[in-house]
Amino acid sequence: MRSNIPDRLSRELSGLKGTIGIGTVTDPYQYAEKRFKLTLRCLEILKDRDFRIHLHTKSDLVLRDIELISSLRGEVGITITSVDEKFSKITEPGAPLPEKRLEALKKLSESGVDTYALIGPVLNHLEGKEEIFVDAVVSTGVKRVCIDTLNPRPLLTERLNRMNIRGSERSKEKIRRLAKDSGLLVQDVF
Repeated sequence: MRSNIPDRLSRELSGLKGTIGIGTVTDPYQYAEKRFKLTLRCLEILKDRDFRIHLHTKSDLVLRDIELISSLRGEVGITITSVDEKFSKITEPGAPLPEKRLEALKKLSESGVDTYALIGPVLNHLEGKEEIFVDAVVSTGVKRVCIDTLNPRPLLTERLNRMNIRGSERSKEKIRRLAKDSGLLVQDVF
């Protein structure tokens, strides 16, 4: 953990302009954030300097900072990979369950924050459940979704193969169509 990140951020912002990406490599709302509040302190610094943000997370802890985030310029994306609690516990151990993420998207959206759902990676467990999945995302009030395909690293491929999990082009295209039909703007991640 980088406990000095707020100080480093303050020093490194001098002379910069543009959008600051938060959570591009590591989730900014991991469990330790509850205690250390490093993301909160960084957001306060960015607000004071009027930076635009692009924040990405899997965590409903983002709601702790909803008032501050609402006052910033930018957007927040939350990853949704499933609405199946059991599947989520297996594939994303320690991450907040889908219901919590969907609720976070809904509350952020209702508070006026520019939000989107990052659907990804699209896995074969969604086959035959695409409508339920898209309906859950639509119910949050988001206006757009970003769709990501499975791009596994070698060791992850072995683990996924043992669990019979793979990417699903079929589900990806069906989700894309259903999302568009529901009035959502659909974008590809890459």
